[in-house]
Amino acid sequence: MKAAVYEGPRNVAVEEKPDPKIEHPCDAIVKITTTNICGSDLHMYEGRTSFEKGRIFGHENLGQVIEVGSAVRKLKVGMYVVLPFNIACGFCKQCERGLTNYCLTMQPEPSAAGAAYGFADMGPYQGGQAEFLRVPYADFNALRLGEDAEERQTDYVMLADIFPTGYHATEMAGVKPGDQTVIYGAGPVGLMAAYSAVIKGAGRVWVCDFHTDRLRKAEEIGAMPIDMREQDPGEVIKEATLGLGADNGCECVGYQAHDPSGHEDASRTMNSLIENVRFTGCIGVVGVFVPEDPGGREAQPQIGDFEAKGQVPIDWGKLWFKGQKVGTGQAPVKRYNRRLRDLIAGGKAKPSWVVSHELPLDQAPDAYDHFDRRDEGWTKVTLHPDGSG
Repeated sequence: MKAAVYEGPRNVAVEEKPDPKIEHPCDAIVKITTTNICGSDLHMYEGRTSFEKGRIFGHENLGQVIEVGSAVRKLKVGMYVVLPFNIACGFCKQCERGLTNYCLTMQPEPSAAGAAYGFADMGPYQGGQAEFLRVPYADFNALRLGEDAEERQTDYVMLADIFPTGYHATEMAGVKPGDQTVIYGAGPVGLMAAYSAVIKGAGRVWVCDFHTDRLRKAEEIGAMPIDMREQDPGEVIKEATLGLGADNGCECVGYQAHDPSGHEDASRTMNSLIENVRFTGCIGVVGVFVPEDPGGREAQPQIGDFEAKGQVPIDWGKLWFKGQKVGTGQAPVKRYNRRLRDLIAGGKAKPSWVVSHELPLDQAPDAYDHFDRRDEGWTKVTLHPDGSG
């Protein structure tokens, strides 16, 4: 099969790889029809993680079941399914609590938790930027889609990660109807967090970023853009809230946050949110932060080894003084994907609004290059292994 493979920093190749096979009675094999490039793929693409050469990228996957193991009961050949990026067993202590993002069974490292397709330090599983994908514990992990799945793939594929992840940010931030919410990052996840806040009925949603094309996308859903090259978000929000600050906020950037000149500062967005959110407000953090950043020593020399070890200088005193609450971590996709699927099916949500490019899998190397450079208009890339797009 064809697959998008990591060959080193900023080097993706489309290569032939062995087709996946049923390895366990609970497995299924899915023919991937739509798969996305995610912002967190870029951390691996840039060499900022321990992602191994030769592994297949891709944790946002949708496709058609073509084979099932002997123990699979719900899934049938021919069904369209979307796959949470979390790979979970469904029966460990964490899964029983609904924390499929920290499954204990599928992560082979005893000191860690959580597994995912094609993702650094989250198990040995191959990604879905390929023609076929093996899905462990398929009855539990695969979300079945309705009759409109084939024609609405670019909507439903967002249920694999960014739509539930953006929604999770607003859940951790406690966004409620009428709230004033500030979001840092207008990448795909930040846009989905803004979209989720709007769906929940937030009164005002600010989105802060440097990229005008992405800020224009935020405007399309009624969010208010703040171009940080021209405005100070803190001043804008204070003026709008009589100095109180936003009710809550979402961090959707992560450890490679930077200023308009490209100078990295992993603490930049977190400290901004601590400043911008009111006393006793809540902050949801879904931007990726890592325990070790192999590129941090060079990229952020002002803190060197400190950042390379995943340690970030946070304004902890101000956070404590303001009595703020912070929620962090990857999204437990299964907690949200059914309800979000039904919003899509019922015409209440259309997350494909974020998609800028639909391309065949063969164009993955160019797509990664454009997306990584944040070229104008490249807001979200969807790949089709069947050559369409």
